[in-house]
Amino acid sequence: MYRLVVLFCVMLFYGCGATKLKETNISNIESINPTVTENNSIEEKTKGTILTSNTEEVFRIMSYLASDDLQGRDSGSEGIEKAAVFIENEFKENGIAPYFLTYRDTISNFKKSAYNIVGYLEGNDPELKKEFLIIGAHYDHIGQIPGTTDVIANGANDNASGTTTVVEIARYFGNSKKNKRSILFVLFTAEEKGLLGSKHLAKRLKEENFNLYTMLNYEMVGVPLIGKDYLMYVTGYESSNLAEVANMYTKEKLIGFLPKAKEFNLFKRSDNYPFHQEFNVPSQTFCTFDFTNFNHYHKVGDEVELIDFNHMVNVINKSIPMIEAIANSTTKEIKY
Repeated sequence: MYRLVVLFCVMLFYGCGATKLKETNISNIESINPTVTENNSIEEKTKGTILTSNTEEVFRIMSYLASDDLQGRDSGSEGIEKAAVFIENEFKENGIAPYFLTYRDTISNFKKSAYNIVGYLEGNDPELKKEFLIIGAHYDHIGQIPGTTDVIANGANDNASGTTTVVEIARYFGNSKKNKRSILFVLFTAEEKGLLGSKHLAKRLKEENFNLYTMLNYEMVGVPLIGKDYLMYVTGYESSNLAEVANMYTKEKLIGFLPKAKEFNLFKRSDNYPFHQEFNVPSQTFCTFDFTNFNHYHKVGDEVELIDFNHMVNVINKSIPMIEAIANSTTKEIKY
């Protein structure tokens, strides 16, 4: 029913001439969807499901996660519970299993009931499947800001955009099964409280002798960089060869260096960092917020209407071949 309502809303907006949705250029999908692999075009399908992302799917997910109904997704709130159920249903529909007994990893370092959502896709190689990638983003935000006319901090860019990216990447791999290594798709809670969800899970997995190759995190990817010759930057750029390897795999300058990220030490300020601390393996965050292209960080103005859906589709569809190559390389080429 929700999918039908969203589709109706899109048609209604277009019929009424709403400029905001027209700017997303939903009909022009093929011009921004790259080839997934050398031998498989954007039209590749599995059981009728188009595997690559498109603006309709991104809009559907974003418009729910950043809606007023979720009340800003504060950790431990009724709003984030709705987000959790939505993500769990997306995983179920696309062949992503729970890693633990359920999708929910209840964190032990927060006073309210809060949990990470952890999905699992086993690798298809008998040996490489013993090694794991983690693809993550935080799905919580700051809730409400009293004293303003619009009190809901919807958190569209921060970080419904990263959450949507992970959900869409999971949809691709869940349907294509093109991963030799196993993958965890993780949406973290309580990032805004001090990386509590990722700290909890990193410690738990380390205690279980989890065999982690690399952790790739997505944070604030809803608007494009300005005046850059690369699509995304990565935090901790100089600490590993991730950018070099990613660019080699994708045969383009997908990842670049943002001096501001180093200046503000963003490497330590997102959910990649606890995995670096616990596992000492390349654990880094992809981002397209450059401190000049978005003025609504932790404000009520972080609304879905400001998101560039074409840009997000580009981020997702160009991340897929990068992640596929990382999951399938015979050796661990990404190193500190």
